[in-house]
Amino acid sequence: MVARTVRGLTGHYSVTKVGGEKVRAFIPDPLPPAPAIEWNAQLQGLSQQAMLAVGRLDGLTSLLPDVSQFLYTYIRKEAVLSSQIEGTQSSLSDLLLFENTDTPGVPSADVIEVSNYVAALEHGLKRMQRGFPLSLRLIREIHGVLLRRGRGSEKQPGAFRTSQNWIGGTRPGNARYVPPPPDEVVACMGALEKFLHDDPVATPPLVKAALAHLQFETIHPFLDGNGRIGRLLITLLLCHDRVLSQPMLYLSLHLKQHRSTYYELLQRVRIDGVWEDWLVFFFEGVIATAEQTSGATTRVLRLFQDDQRRIANLGAAAPTVARVHDLLQRNPMLSVNRARDLLGNEPAFSTLSAAFGRLVDLGLVEEKTGAARGRIFAYQAYLEILNEGTALSA
Repeated sequence: MVARTVRGLTGHYSVTKVGGEKVRAFIPDPLPPAPAIEWNAQLQGLSQQAMLAVGRLDGLTSLLPDVSQFLYTYIRKEAVLSSQIEGTQSSLSDLLLFENTDTPGVPSADVIEVSNYVAALEHGLKRMQRGFPLSLRLIREIHGVLLRRGRGSEKQPGAFRTSQNWIGGTRPGNARYVPPPPDEVVACMGALEKFLHDDPVATPPLVKAALAHLQFETIHPFLDGNGRIGRLLITLLLCHDRVLSQPMLYLSLHLKQHRSTYYELLQRVRIDGVWEDWLVFFFEGVIATAEQTSGATTRVLRLFQDDQRRIANLGAAAPTVARVHDLLQRNPMLSVNRARDLLGNEPAFSTLSAAFGRLVDLGLVEEKTGAARGRIFAYQAYLEILNEGTALSA
């Protein structure tokens, strides 16, 4: 990518003392960028493609028999991917096993971290669905849930930082990047909040999401969890501005696959003001992610329909097996006891156990524990679709 407009610094440095040494902390200018974005043919074309791809993805939600079933697991995939960018070693299966109440053992710190992300995401979405605005208060609430337990719980959950942080290096004095001093954070975030609500100018939602994400990462307002909150902000903003009717678009896989380019662009925008290059990267990510998610959603729909047809041929056992299959669409790793709890303790344990056995015979689920009691069954074909891109080596 070649920058169309080189603006130079998109902010200014503040020289402060941290730990007895001078530190140059970067304070970004408020959005939108000045001079304005240069909308050449390439950028306009990518912007239009991105909006069309998001529109197609959002349209698919109307085809899902129960969108909440798909979202339940898809949100957990996003939690795994976003947390992996921060170095966690948890998989989607680890998280689903942790959430199954029959799973023995103490969860790892990585799994707890991913579980916190799920709770934070769901908290933000529920608050917005009930009419609460996308605001600094909501962002702090989400952060409080993200760091409520486990790693980072001692780093001011739900509060903007009151000390200097940094990225790279062992201290602010030798860091790769030093965000604004703590006494500038509230003012920087206040300006960002205004931009989110089209002040001083109205901004198209996808452009707004791209600029706001980078600005948030530049401010780095929390002591921990900035990356995860910054990525979540993209989806929350698109839902808030009604580009998405359901939270189906997450860029974590794209950012994970192109991590070095992503970090390089964050810094190049700060130093050289190459917002156009960042928008190219962002729009390409939106297009790739929306198309991948649309393809996965289509394959999931086909899988559910094909499996439902096979279950319908089971005769007298079909109704109970179909109920279990319906549960597995929301909980692709499930025990008999957990299924019985979800169904209100009916039918009997033996009937449900037989239904799982039928699904095993059909090749639709696999038993994962090898134990005589507390067995966990996995809807393997569904998990394989959801697991795309979450391999720890990816």
